[in-house]
Amino acid sequence: MDTKRVLLTTIILISFFAALPGLNAQMPAMHQAAPVALKGGTIVTVSGETITGGTVVFENGIITAVGIDATIPDGAEIVDVTGKYVFPALIHARSSLGLSEISRLAETVDLSEHGNINPNVRAQVAFHAESDHIPIARTHGIAVAVASPTGGIISGLSAAMLTDGWNWEEMVYKAPVAMIINWPTMTNARVRDNTLKELSEAFSAARRYKQAIEAAGEQSVPHHNRDVRWEAMIPVLSGEVPVHINANEIRQIQSAINWAEKENVRMVLVGGRDAGYVLPQLKEKNIPVIVSPVIGGPSRQWEEYDRSYTLPRMLYDAGIEYCIAGDFAPAYAMRLAHHPSSAVAFGLPLEEAVKTITLYPARILGIEDRMGSVEVGKDASLIVADGNILELSTVIEQVFIKGRTVNMEDRHRRQFERYMERYNRMQAGEGTE
Repeated sequence: MDTKRVLLTTIILISFFAALPGLNAQMPAMHQAAPVALKGGTIVTVSGETITGGTVVFENGIITAVGIDATIPDGAEIVDVTGKYVFPALIHARSSLGLSEISRLAETVDLSEHGNINPNVRAQVAFHAESDHIPIARTHGIAVAVASPTGGIISGLSAAMLTDGWNWEEMVYKAPVAMIINWPTMTNARVRDNTLKELSEAFSAARRYKQAIEAAGEQSVPHHNRDVRWEAMIPVLSGEVPVHINANEIRQIQSAINWAEKENVRMVLVGGRDAGYVLPQLKEKNIPVIVSPVIGGPSRQWEEYDRSYTLPRMLYDAGIEYCIAGDFAPAYAMRLAHHPSSAVAFGLPLEEAVKTITLYPARILGIEDRMGSVEVGKDASLIVADGNILELSTVIEQVFIKGRTVNMEDRHRRQFERYMERYNRMQAGEGTE
């Protein structure tokens, strides 16, 4: 890159970030100073019965009481939520939130590394805490988003990140979540075979490395140098960390299932557009599915127009563990609730749909003990809204993340207020010039 181009790019970046109004709205929330009681609302616990006229109490970021007769401690801040609904905060199970800002500006995108085999890549390190997309996702109810690397065959390790905090270290909720694998297309036999060979060789090398490291210190065993790539794969080989395999076409899915069984790794299918065609196999192998996205058209001319919209209902009917992740692009993370709401229109029960972006992703991601439902002992990551969160007309009035009352300002809301002010002035007879 020549000097002039570097200088021009630098000027553009400085101008862009200096002009971002979103940076004013990214002050992280203060830690909870006193107990808080959300009193009188409809508590949608998700994991149990919905409580009408109930109270949720939380202290030090943890829910301490839930119910109609919940005890409110002395000195608690009582928030009247009568007529409102309280939901668990949303979980986006697969996103590039925090890893990508402007897709056309390469300097703001940190989604992948060079090469095909990058198991040591850690998404949380690249997470940009001041991304302008994060406040927008947060005010739409998303408390945790799984930042997922892309590119190559083994992209790296994903991380569940909070949408509030000063820096990536503070925002890490769980890391690693999974190792990301991109399954090759099955239409080109040469590319497919070469890719699968490279993948198998990587796992074989990691197994040999694991064996050598475990044998270190034994008599007559030579010293083995550390390798960060194979080191990162040891938890996968041990079954502690699952592999999230991006695959959509039926042959990809079947091939990935066979490979995961052969390699003896825990597989989660991601994308899964054609999962409806292999329901018995997914059920038999006990493979969870992260549906991403629901909103979309058919991939083949002969398919039903609503194929993607009915997939969640098919998984639900088949008794397969699943959740919904929505769009991958950060600018559309805020549309997460639109995907299960679309599935409701095609047969998925409403109560079930709410679970697909709360309780179910928490289970699949291994954070169910802390997130996903309104229960005593879990983090106070909650939403207060004027209706069901799957209704497009519902307004989310307040979000709490681990008990912290987050700033509900974002770029979208500021633009709305700006143009409402313009409209009001015009109605009052004031000119626009």
